[in-house]
Parts: sequence; structure tokens; C-alpha cells
Amino acid sequence: MVTLEQLQDGIVLPIDKPRQWTSFQAVNKIKAVVRNTYGLKKFKIGHAGTLDPLATGLLLVCVGKATKTIPTLQDGDKVYTGTMVFGATTPCYDLERPIDNYYPYDHITPELLQQTLPQFTGTILQVPPMFSAVKVAGQRAYQYARSDDPTVVIQPKPVNVYSFEITAFRPGGPIDDEPPQQQPDNSQLTTTNSQLYKNPLGTVPAHLPQADFRIHCGKGTYIRSLARDLGLALGSGAFLSALRREQIGTYSVADALQLDEVEAYLTR
Repeated sequence: MVTLEQLQDGIVLPIDKPRQWTSFQAVNKIKAVVRNTYGLKKFKIGHAGTLDPLATGLLLVCVGKATKTIPTLQDGDKVYTGTMVFGATTPCYDLERPIDNYYPYDHITPELLQQTLPQFTGTILQVPPMFSAVKVAGQRAYQYARSDDPTVVIQPKPVNVYSFEITAFRPGGPIDDEPPQQQPDNSQLTTTNSQLYKNPLGTVPAHLPQADFRIHCGKGTYIRSLARDLGLALGSGAFLSALRREQIGTYSVADALQLDEVEAYLTR
């Protein structure tokens, strides 16, 4: 059992965050468990690095004096796995928003991917997504994005990508002939109208090629931005359909708790 003294001295709870939970919601869930288990009204709690709502995997929740270690934990290297979809884009670079543009993709092959990936390893400049928690002029970028403010520009920043591997590639299937619900917005890339597809929010059109990946990177790296930039480099578009954080520093998701296991872990 984790005693009250141990809790106050500080513990780090590695959590496997489920899909469609925000990091804030996951922390609040654990906060309620701790409050009910120990009868505490006030205590320190926080997490060491946000995961997007549609992402799953390792979230480090720090309780008590362990909150002082959050900056150090955030500085740790990260490992992510997931899936990128090519030939289309979304405004937020993942499935939280519907597809807005479609692009040519027949030229994308495993060989072309391997030739292009070296551009995205080492120290690279990256522009964070507009739908993100990065601060611009004192506000979160997503606040500007939701108000559709076109005047806000996020500056690029250097990030470190130690390895970027494609672990599987799946070519697209036949194109659905059903007409699209709406025409895409203008884009710096050429849109192939014949490849438009009527897709509901949160789904991946079956005709688009996909690639699974594994990325080892430093702090502050946005995997959604890597997907966007890889799509551009390929002369197409790309977005994330799945993302999982496997590792933060020495912590692994293999050792993480499910949210409904936290109470049993604290009282066992």
C-alpha cells in the first residue's frame, strides 16, 4: 500500500491514457481517487507532458512533492508509434477535425518514404500545430484556431528527432465514386478532385495509403507536425489516424496503469 506519508513525499504514476480522454480529465480522475482514498482536500498533482485527446499511451501523473520533478520528466526523450494517412489533410493534422483537402498519392511508395525520411531526423525546425497548447502572445494556439484568427503566426522551433522508422505500409484501395459533401479549401498543394471522398468525422477513407511508424524524439516534438511536413515533402498531404506514446525517459507504457487500476494500486 502507498501510505499517506509516501504519497506526500511524492509518487509518479505512469498511466496508459485511453483514447478520447484529455490529459486534464485523466489527472482529474486520479485526483478524485487520491482524495477519496486518503481523505485529502488539498494536495499537489500534475502531469509531465500533454497527450492529445485522440492519442493513447504513457502519461506521467505526479503527486505530492513529485510535482517538482515535472520539468525534468518533460525533458526526457519520447518514443511514439502510430499511423499516418497520405493523400489528405485535416486542419488539426489528426482526426479531431474532418478532412479538408485531398491530394495525389499514387506516387507514394515505401521506397519514396525511405528516401524522404532523412529530412526529418536530426535537429529540424518545426512549426507546432495551430490546434495545440503552445502559447502565442500569451494565449494557447488552439484558442486562436477555434476563433479562426488568420493573423496569428506560430514561429518554427528546433526539435530533435533521433529516429523515424516506417514499420509497415499499406497501399490504398479503390476510390469511392460517391460525390463529396463539400469542395476543399484552397491550398498550396494541387488538389486532385477525382480523389475527393465523402467521409464522416473521425474516419479514414479506405482508398488512402497508410504507414505505421516509430519515432524516437526529444522534448517539444509534435508528431502531428511531422505528419504534415512529411506529406508536404512527398508532394501530397498527410495526417495522423493513430498515435501512442510508448516511452518517456526511463518510463515505459508497458509498466503503466489503466485508470481503473489506480485505486487498487494505491491500496494493495
